[in-house]
Amino acid sequence: MKYHKHSWKNRLMMAAVLFAAMSLFTTCRGPGGVRVIKLGHGLGVTHPVHEAMEYMAQLIEEKSQGKMEVKIYPNQQLGTERELVELLQIGSLGMTKVSSATLESFAPKIQVLSMPYLFRDDEHRDKVLKGAIGKQLLLEGEKYWLRGLCYYDAGKRSFYTKTKPVESPDDLKGLKIRTLESNMAINMIKSFGSSPTPVSYGELYTALQQGIVDGAENNPPSLYTSRHYEVCKFYSVNEHTAVPDVVIISTKVWNTLDEQEKQWIQEAADESAEFQYKLWAESVEESFRELKKAGVTITYPDQSGFREAVESLYENFRTIQPEMYEMVEQIRGVE
Repeated sequence: MKYHKHSWKNRLMMAAVLFAAMSLFTTCRGPGGVRVIKLGHGLGVTHPVHEAMEYMAQLIEEKSQGKMEVKIYPNQQLGTERELVELLQIGSLGMTKVSSATLESFAPKIQVLSMPYLFRDDEHRDKVLKGAIGKQLLLEGEKYWLRGLCYYDAGKRSFYTKTKPVESPDDLKGLKIRTLESNMAINMIKSFGSSPTPVSYGELYTALQQGIVDGAENNPPSLYTSRHYEVCKFYSVNEHTAVPDVVIISTKVWNTLDEQEKQWIQEAADESAEFQYKLWAESVEESFRELKKAGVTITYPDQSGFREAVESLYENFRTIQPEMYEMVEQIRGVE
C-alpha cells in the first residue's frame, strides 16, 4: 500500500472533528443541573412528525418539572438520517426520528415492517405495532446501541413521478426511482422493474430537478411539505408500504438515566405517538387538498399488479430467511 505522508494529519483532523462533535452533541447538564438531551432529525418544522416531537419535548419538561430538556434540531442541521443514527451509536446525539426502513442496517429483523402490502388495513397495522411484535422490534436495535421508544405514523407510501402517472408496474420499468437506504425497499423497487436510486431526503428536490431520479415514493404529507410536487406532477396512490417511523434514543444516553428519568421519557414518547397519529390523519387530508390545488394529478391504480410483482419477496423470505417469514406469518395472524 502506498504511504501518504499526510495520512497521519488526516487522522488527527478526523479525531478532532469527532471530539468536537462529542462535546457539541452529547447529553449534558445545563444551568441549574437541567439534563439536556439533543434530538436531531431531517424533516421540516411544518411536518407533523416535527410537531409531535416538539410535543414530546414539552411533555418531558413538564413531567420532570424542568429537570430535563429536549433540544430539537430539524432540517438535517446535524446530518442525514443515517448520519444521525450513527451519532446515536457513539453517544454523540441523544435522540432522533428514523424510518424503520433505515433501521434495517442496524436492526435487521425490523425489515419485516418494510414488506409491501404486509398489513390488511390501518387497524391491523396498529394492533401489530402496539402489541408484542411491535414492542419486540423496538428493542431489536439495543445490541447496536439504539433503543426504540415508540412508533410514529408515516402513512402509506406511493409513487410520484415527473412525466406520467404510474398505473401499473409496467409504467415504472426503466425509471430511476429514489428509494430509502433499505435492502427491502431496494428489492421492492427492482421487483417493479425500476432502478432503485438511494438519495437522502434533503437532496431529493435537487435530484428530481436535475433528472438524477425520475420519481420517488412517499406519503402525502411528505410529498406536500417537501414541495417535491413542484417537480413531480403525478401522484399514483398504490399504497405499497406502510413503513412506520421510530423515535429512538441512544442506549449510551439511556443507560445514564435513572429509572424516574426513563419513565418520564417513555411516557412522553407514548403520549406524543397518540398525538402524532391524530396530527397525521389531519395532515393527510390537508395534503391531498393542497396537492390538488397545486395541479398534481392524483390517481388510484389497481393494486393487483403491484401485489403480484412483490410475491417473489415473500417467497425469498420463505426459502432464504425462514425466521423472517415466520414473523410475517405471525403478523398476518394478528386479529
